[in-house]
Amino acid sequence: MCRFIAYSGLPLLLADLLYKPSDSLILQSYDARERREPLNGDGFGLGWYVPEIDDTPCVIRSITPAWSNSNLRHLSFKTQASRLFAHVRAASPGTGVSESNTHPFNYGRFMWMHNGAVSDFTRIKRRLRQGLKDEFYNMIAGTTDSEHAFALFLNELPDLNAVSAQEMRKTLVWTIGRLNEVSREAGITTPSFYNFAVTNGEATVVSRYCSDQNTEGASLHYARGHFLESLPDGKCDIQSVSPTEKASAVIVASEKLTDERSNWCDVPDNHTVTVFPDLTVKLEMIEL
Repeated sequence: MCRFIAYSGLPLLLADLLYKPSDSLILQSYDARERREPLNGDGFGLGWYVPEIDDTPCVIRSITPAWSNSNLRHLSFKTQASRLFAHVRAASPGTGVSESNTHPFNYGRFMWMHNGAVSDFTRIKRRLRQGLKDEFYNMIAGTTDSEHAFALFLNELPDLNAVSAQEMRKTLVWTIGRLNEVSREAGITTPSFYNFAVTNGEATVVSRYCSDQNTEGASLHYARGHFLESLPDGKCDIQSVSPTEKASAVIVASEKLTDERSNWCDVPDNHTVTVFPDLTVKLEMIEL
């Protein structure tokens, strides 16, 4: 499984999110704390928005490990973002290490990431593709289960240009249900893990879900508050606020990025977390 972060809030240097927290995403690329295998070295990707130009994200991907990529470091200390997706990859068995298989995936104004795996994906891959419109069938450039799930999501949206946070959440839940349905039809009983993240540059929805109700989902947390940059020790942190207080930053992450655990909340199993444009956060149970 991989590691990812989704940031929404006031503009920050990418480095403040990727390098400076005590359990930064760069650290997680070689020493993840919340998964049994600590290595996530099969590439990385970033995506962020520059709304002064247009509403589509700038996305970069590389198959090199995040910890050793000098271009990533140089870029991160000179680039700011108010909406960021960042992902370090641990490739699933049988999927190649290539830029086309590296997250986040993007189409139009949307970005998509996945931490988890669709169990026995090759047994349902053809079935998943059969129902896609040509637009989204031809969009798929790689071989991952994650990109196919993204195509399912896009295929179900009624209007790519006018999508609310609620509509994104509804379609994400539908995508999980469809994956479950096709897996059951194929006789697959091994658990699948669906920690999906999707954004349109304004709202973000992230799921924590395992198809086996008796199995714990992959880790997922969020912090809502004020991001503290360049503390005396050179680290960054986030100071939480109450649900009724106005926040300036929300981070949804596979792992808690900072050591002050009280600033982070766990996303419960089989729930979504929605980050609205005004930075309010809503947790909802996934009911299929």
